[in-house]
Amino acid sequence: MLDPERIVLMTRLASFEKNEEKSNENIWHFFRGDYIGWEVLKSIVAATIVFGIVMGGYVLYDFEKFMIEIYKMDLLEYAKDILIKYVIFVGVYSAITYIVFAYKYAVARKNLRMYVHNLNKLSKNFGEDLH
Repeated sequence: MLDPERIVLMTRLASFEKNEEKSNENIWHFFRGDYIGWEVLKSIVAATIVFGIVMGGYVLYDFEKFMIEIYKMDLLEYAKDILIKYVIFVGVYSAITYIVFAYKYAVARKNLRMYVHNLNKLSKNFGEDLH
């Protein structure tokens, strides 16, 4: 006889394996700090590239004016201003990345715990019928 509870468990497990297992596979192989740290590191590299492109575009947009004013400005103060903007930009971007991937990790771990719980429940359910 078919057991409805067993069918529901098997359907949940199959659905999880089909939909979520591939997307969360990388998360399960890392500790929380390692996973989030790696993602933050990647975002710092990406933010640095984006900041460089934006600053380059800003300078190239009005290059003639920039070249005229470069002799009038204090270059050390200008570099300090750019560095402060860079640190703020990368800091905010990294904080957002940390929050997003910490949440993603927590959700994936919760789903994995539920998956393992359902596997154990199904295993116990099959074990009862075999004896």
